Amino acid sequence: MEQQNHANDRLKIFQSFIGKEVQNSPSNFMNWLKPTVITAEKGSLHCSYVVRQEMTNPYGILHGGITAGIIDDLIGATVFTLGLAHAFTTVNNNIDYFAPAKEGDVITAKTSIVKQGRTIINLQCEVFLPSKNRLIARGYSNMLNVG
Repeated sequence: MEQQNHANDRLKIFQSFIGKEVQNSPSNFMNWLKPTVITAEKGSLHCSYVVRQEMTNPYGILHGGITAGIIDDLIGATVFTLGLAHAFTTVNNNIDYFAPAKEGDVITAKTSIVKQGRTIINLQCEVFLPSKNRLIARGYSNMLNVG
């Protein structure tokens, strides 16, 4: 029961930001990314991001490392919504890049759990460019229970 209450409390944090930019996150990187929460459910987050100049590479398109960071950060936040008693950390990220986004574009990222075990949780995150109805990237990650 305590784990369920913890999950509800954690989920409510994200739900309080629906339609708003996340602020005061325990993740300094999330604060820098400035996501706006679209939906928040236990085990799934959907956020939008504005591609800023400091997120671009020399060609003016979204840097692959920032895309990877969005995927990793949102997957970690998704595990947080589960309210688990133990901490989890990223074991690996596998990301496929499909299309670019440029400065000023609004992109979205949505996570889901593929398989949840006690030791490893496998999740995916898809990053879209809604204005062109285009999948930008898809990433998978294993999160390890580190106690």
